[in-house]
Amino acid sequence: MCALLAVATCGAAPAPAPRQTERSKQKVLAEKTRAGIQQKLAELKREVSKTESEREDAADTLAESEEAISDANRVLRDLASEQSETNATVAELAASQEQLAATIVSQKQQLSRLLREQYVAGNEDRIKLLLSGDNPNRINRDLQLMAYVSKAQARLLGSLHGNLAAVASNRDKAENAREELNEIAQEEREQKAVLEKEKARRAALLGSLSVRLAEQRKEIGSLERDEQRMAGLVDKLSKLIKEQAEAAAAEQRRQEALAAARAKAAEQARVLAAAKKAERRAERERERERLAREAANKPPKVDPRTGAKTPPPVPVPVPMAPIDDDEPPVTAQVPEKPEPAPPRKPDIALAPAMPEGAFASLRGKLRAPVSGRLAARFGAKRGSGPSWKGMFIKAEEGSEVRAVAGGRVVFARWMRGFGNLILVDHGSEYLSIYGNNQALLKREGDAVKGGDPIASAGNTGGNEESGLYFEIRHKGAAVDPAGWVNF
Repeated sequence: MCALLAVATCGAAPAPAPRQTERSKQKVLAEKTRAGIQQKLAELKREVSKTESEREDAADTLAESEEAISDANRVLRDLASEQSETNATVAELAASQEQLAATIVSQKQQLSRLLREQYVAGNEDRIKLLLSGDNPNRINRDLQLMAYVSKAQARLLGSLHGNLAAVASNRDKAENAREELNEIAQEEREQKAVLEKEKARRAALLGSLSVRLAEQRKEIGSLERDEQRMAGLVDKLSKLIKEQAEAAAAEQRRQEALAAARAKAAEQARVLAAAKKAERRAERERERERLAREAANKPPKVDPRTGAKTPPPVPVPVPMAPIDDDEPPVTAQVPEKPEPAPPRKPDIALAPAMPEGAFASLRGKLRAPVSGRLAARFGAKRGSGPSWKGMFIKAEEGSEVRAVAGGRVVFARWMRGFGNLILVDHGSEYLSIYGNNQALLKREGDAVKGGDPIASAGNTGGNEESGLYFEIRHKGAAVDPAGWVNF
């Protein structure tokens, strides 16, 4: 009864002290996970640049500002998505809290009624029944009914305890969500300030570099270096992807071999244990038979007073512990032998998210990566310079650029000649390339589906018009996107 009174009168547990939000923990973990692959790709980019002339390119002056604008736009987009999800979570928690509060009120009312009834009836009901001298059957029935009532009370009490704990947990989650919203709002303000500052800085740089950029775009050598840079990047990325795919396959084979060895050892241990159980069971059965024979052959006892013969006692079965308790269970172990050092697993797998051959089956069915007007086609001459290896699609600044098919982002950063550049690996040595973007919305290692927004169109890298430079490459060679995409 004391327990019932305590629960009926107690309130919800106080809210826990403020702590680091789950969002902050996840962000730290995600950044640690990405650090390895980012370092690899930074080294790869430096290797590509080593083959070039070290003379300064006019567009390089814009690199820092254009990267900062891209990062700020991506962060703002991520924050908007996080904010929407967190608001939905807060709404769900509020609805759940209301439902729990109503349930607790109802349960407390039930407990109050039970307490009143128990107080009126007194605590000696069972003793009175046992000492009443009434019909034992009726006493037994009444005691069972009391037991049912007690169980119902215990269930109600347990449910109330659970709901009070759920209220405390719900309150904790809601507080965490509100703190996350405050974090998001603060980060949004900071990123908007960074974005405005970098936009102004880039505009000022463009004004001072306009003549140099125009001259640079006319240089045949500059265009050729851009193509060599892209070819070098694709070749090195393809090599890295292949190495990581081979490492992942080797690790998979190693894990499968270990799993097979464990399964084999477990089966051997199971067969051995079963054989030992059968042997012990047979031994005990033989012992039973021996005792039965001894009892049957034992001569009858003669009562000295009456001379009557007492038949031999019926053999009583020997009590035995379960067979499984006689010996400790046999633990399956992999045979001890030196294992080869496992291949180093990639920090973020660059293997494509699409199965082998899936991209080739989409030939002629891909949707355009951005809405706009086709300004330059594959193979057309670039003035007196080299031919286009891809297409340039004029589009308004900020227009969404979408992945033409599923895959994994293997490169997402600024590069001379292509500005903010993103490459998606589709498997089977197919890559799609998106350049001159205002912002990159995905990071290296991200898996994407066909139609997912991955960037926003722009004119970074010294390009004079806003739009998207788009390529498709197979085994390092550029192919005509017109045969793949419906423009």
